[in-house]
Amino acid sequence: MPTTLTSEATTVWTGDLPTGSGTVTLDSSHAAEFSVNWKARAEGVSNTTNPEELLGAAHAACFSMALAGVLGKAGHSPENIQTTAAVTFAAGTGVIGSHLLVSAKVPGLSEAEFEAFAQDAKENCPISKALAGIPITIEAELA
Repeated sequence: MPTTLTSEATTVWTGDLPTGSGTVTLDSSHAAEFSVNWKARAEGVSNTTNPEELLGAAHAACFSMALAGVLGKAGHSPENIQTTAAVTFAAGTGVIGSHLLVSAKVPGLSEAEFEAFAQDAKENCPISKALAGIPITIEAELA
């Protein structure tokens, strides 16, 4: 198991910002390609992603893994964890926050215990640490 790993994604952009567009490819799987453009980023457009949605995917995955890790270290085995990360972008300002909405089925835990584990995972997830310059909020509940 490697101690460090560099993951890559590649974007090819054509044109200027307002009218141009691009394609993001996850280098681990060339089958995963996502179209991006300014309109999708600033206004939201169906079938086109934006950097914040991709950031949200990374944050949700990382948080879920971190939560499974802290629960496991404490002797609790989650049956499932569902995390949605809502990343907010403001044109002219940038990314202004990430909100984690978490629901999990973990036998033997109280809501208060679960919320403490979720807070720990939020603070120690590597993507949360990378996002230290923005507010990260969380709503966590047992399913």
